[in-house]
Amino acid sequence: MKIAIIGTGNVGGTLAQKWAAVGHQICLGVRDTSNFKGMELLAQPGIQARMIADAVQESELILLSTPAPVAAEVAQSLGDTSGKVIIDSMNIVMGKGPAGFSTTTDAILANTQSRDVVKCFNTTGFNNMKNPNYGKLALDMFVAGDSKPGTVAAIQLAKDAGFAECYSIGGNDKFALMEQFAWFWINLAMFQGQGREIGFKLLKR
Repeated sequence: MKIAIIGTGNVGGTLAQKWAAVGHQICLGVRDTSNFKGMELLAQPGIQARMIADAVQESELILLSTPAPVAAEVAQSLGDTSGKVIIDSMNIVMGKGPAGFSTTTDAILANTQSRDVVKCFNTTGFNNMKNPNYGKLALDMFVAGDSKPGTVAAIQLAKDAGFAECYSIGGNDKFALMEQFAWFWINLAMFQGQGREIGFKLLKR
């Protein structure tokens, strides 16, 4: 799959490496191709960098992993996203988000042509994306969104990143629940002193 990643920090950079390692073609969308955070990612085969609109144009799927307050502006910078899947991995934390929107995914939908927008890769730390394995078990991932193509793509990419399963928790009306779930992990890890090496697994019997 041809994937554009906008936001080359911890989450975007980690997923770029994981996905490139299993054969996906990664195009980092940046404002300056000669100087950006995560330039070391270009040393890995399968990863290149382009200006944001060019990266989007060359890709089938877009991952957004920038700071939440600029979600609307970043969505506007993508250019024509018609027919492309967008995965939102961002969260509004402690009220810091795009003005006028209750979730980052709603801000994206309001500022892009694509209706295939889902929320995924937002409910755990990047450390768990680097290594989702806890003993003999791998953590699970979760996705929300009305888009069937977006949900199918997110589930496959979660498995490609090493997660055991990726469960759909519902449609666009569950975007806020996904962000609350992220806050639940942040609260446990940071504010309740559990540390970042914790994660979630859906068990059945």
